[in-house]
Amino acid sequence: MSGGSPLKIAILGVGGVGGYFGGRLAQSGAEVTFICRGEHLAAIRERGLRVESIAGDFVIHPARATDRPEEIGPVDFVLICVKAPQLEAAARQVGPLLGPQTLVVPTQNTIESIRLLPQIVPAEHVVGGFCRILSSRAAPGLIRHVGATPDITFAHLDGHADPRLEALRDLFTKVGVTATIPSDIVAKLWEKLIFVATLGGIGALARAPIGIVRTVPECRAMLEAGMREIEQLGLARGIAISPGIVESYMGYIDRLEAASVTSMHRDLQTGRPSELYECVGALVQAAREIGHPVPIYTLMFAALLPVELRSRGELAFPDEP
Repeated sequence: MSGGSPLKIAILGVGGVGGYFGGRLAQSGAEVTFICRGEHLAAIRERGLRVESIAGDFVIHPARATDRPEEIGPVDFVLICVKAPQLEAAARQVGPLLGPQTLVVPTQNTIESIRLLPQIVPAEHVVGGFCRILSSRAAPGLIRHVGATPDITFAHLDGHADPRLEALRDLFTKVGVTATIPSDIVAKLWEKLIFVATLGGIGALARAPIGIVRTVPECRAMLEAGMREIEQLGLARGIAISPGIVESYMGYIDRLEAASVTSMHRDLQTGRPSELYECVGALVQAAREIGHPVPIYTLMFAALLPVELRSRGELAFPDEP
């Protein structure tokens, strides 16, 4: 990072998350390159990256975009914005983007990212991170943000301060995105999983949008019970879960757009590989490691697993009559 030069940032995965946050960073004046493929890449090169957002529509045109990380060279930051099942493959593309000071920031809402990434990318480059947004790729070159005030959180796993992360936070702040550097990113990842795994899993089980899940009494009771199950698991593993986190999330769910669904729910419903293993399965495994019961998540994982396996081509259902 040289003084006076724009920060160089690579966005690996340009779906609802990478397209939105990468687009905002490009608005901030950073030198952003989007790494994607196929029709999406062609559309971004031809017409720019278009974002339709409840926070205001915008277009990044011209936009830097490629499907070859080696064409970019070392950057200041790599934001890995793929969905959790693609995290390992994405991490293996990071090598050409690394310089001595490069930081790699994952955005997946799962504790698996901080376990997996240091196995592939040198650990000194890896920080913890996650984000909040309801958005998706609506068409090639088009991102649609439909709900939730976007925010992003990142920090070193040991909590030490770093001017590089402060510079990234300042870029986001410049374009109206809330960016936070917590002192305990591991605890914050667990807290985020309380929300994501519970709402995504129960929404998928109920096959209903957020507005229905939060108002049907039986579903609402399961939402709260599921969140408390993860809270107790985290505490049992020595994670510093914030007091009142469940009540805070229940209030937040009540403010979400009624017709919206989580990305995990959407993927399971439409037959695409989801983050079931990385969100729900990871919790079941974490509980098993210390012999802590998580009956809601054990049932949730078992009930949703056949659909997930079918979406990954690992299981075939009998032909329907």
